[in-house]
Amino acid sequence: MEHRKLGSTGLRVSSVGLGTMTWGRDTDELEARDQLDVFLDAGGTLVDTAASYCEGSAEEVVGALMTDHVDRRELVLVSKAGVRTWRTGARATVADASRGALLDTLDDSLARLGTDHLDLWLVQVPDPTTPLEETADALRAAVVSGRTRYVGVSNHPAWASVRAADLLSCAGPGLAAVEVEYSLVCRGIERELVPAADALGFGVLGYAPLGRGVLTGRYRATTPPDSRGASPHLRSYVAPYLGEPYVGVVEAVATAATGLDRKPVEVALAWARDAPGVTAAIVGARTPSQLRGALSSDDLVLPAQIRHALDEITAIRTGYPERF
Repeated sequence: MEHRKLGSTGLRVSSVGLGTMTWGRDTDELEARDQLDVFLDAGGTLVDTAASYCEGSAEEVVGALMTDHVDRRELVLVSKAGVRTWRTGARATVADASRGALLDTLDDSLARLGTDHLDLWLVQVPDPTTPLEETADALRAAVVSGRTRYVGVSNHPAWASVRAADLLSCAGPGLAAVEVEYSLVCRGIERELVPAADALGFGVLGYAPLGRGVLTGRYRATTPPDSRGASPHLRSYVAPYLGEPYVGVVEAVATAATGLDRKPVEVALAWARDAPGVTAAIVGARTPSQLRGALSSDDLVLPAQIRHALDEITAIRTGYPERF
């Protein structure tokens, strides 16, 4: 597997990362162990988790594997903070990127992971109630204390990512990366975020490169009962891409796969992995066999004419001021 520099930093990450959103709930520890073995055997290093994934269970599973199964130094470990679940009265999840909440969550993450540092720590979602200056100060403090090597943001719009980069560049560690959704059915980051990353030197990690599973073709006829689309936990996560506007994209990926004698999952992942400006594509799987299917795209370089056709079919609308 190819390894790439993360933006202008010295950190190198595998071109495909392993997502752990379902670990500790839909994916048990044994399946997670097998997935990690498959991933490492393929040359992967980037493992992505978050304090919010399965209410901390994903981090606990990753931590257990680093304790008795894999050397911590084999992994480029990414986690995220900034989402808080309140259990007083009705259960609710809200953004909380205040200094105290972020640093407390970081300490909790490190305890669950059984490590003294992360390689990359991200603020998971924007928090409109906390000044970005305060959030940036917490990120700076985490680096200074040695609890993380690099910092960044996730799911933030371009203007906020650029502002965070500006704040962190002033006597600070700099913004190493942004993590955002990116696939053939979600290309919005191409308007402003990718150009900003190129200009300012931060890396782009794209999650859900398979369109939350839709681009695999699994939902072309129906929703399989064992799929994420049928899961009570993840049904709402998949649903946005099951509508009529995305049927043509799914069929185009399937057609390209047939022409290349490959599987749709390979075509979708290869497209996102090698898109201009993308450092790595983060793919999650429920089972080891699903992960093997995705990683089999490692040797696939899409022919220029096929990439162009997929680009044209899924092109996003741009106008002023992106195109002037």
